[in-house]
Amino acid sequence: MSTPTVAIIDGGGANIASLRFALARLGIAAELTVAPDVIRTASHVILPGVGAAADSMRRLGEAGLLELIAGLRQPFLGICLGLQLLFEASEEDDTACLGIFPGTARRFDAAPDRPVPHMGWNRVFRSRDSDLLTGIADGAHFYFVHSYAVGVTDDTLATADYGAPFTAIAERANFSATQFHPERSGIAGARLLQNFLARSP
Repeated sequence: MSTPTVAIIDGGGANIASLRFALARLGIAAELTVAPDVIRTASHVILPGVGAAADSMRRLGEAGLLELIAGLRQPFLGICLGLQLLFEASEEDDTACLGIFPGTARRFDAAPDRPVPHMGWNRVFRSRDSDLLTGIADGAHFYFVHSYAVGVTDDTLATADYGAPFTAIAERANFSATQFHPERSGIAGARLLQNFLARSP
């Protein structure tokens, strides 16, 4: 199998460096870009994100990427905010998102034992099988940092719980997304990235 060509969509997220380091450890020199031709021709595309949904959607729109992303057919991975942007909407600033997955990201309800943002390690349990989870134990720990989440939907591949179950991984056709940060999730996160890169364009 040839080495994947990976395009990381530059949405202004703060986790870009750690993601590029994680990919480099897997032998991948990913390109950070908003160039439509680079994204269109990459074998694999990643949309990371940390920050506000409205700002990220504005950046994607200004780069002319909204329709392009929806039409991609190669393996695609959203991370953290990148997962939320793949759904129809976010409660954050009442933002319309990409609409790849039906559903809306909603803010967690804070509680004395559940501060918002949800930050730290949490167990992830699969709802169905996928090659994205090959070699990863059910209930493995992954690292989360987020204030908004999507409830369980028909596209939920795996769940975590923070007061109520929410979508930790979503998957539909060539689009997958994780609410957690695989690049900050140790061995399990590295294996998930490796499984994603093993997918055929």
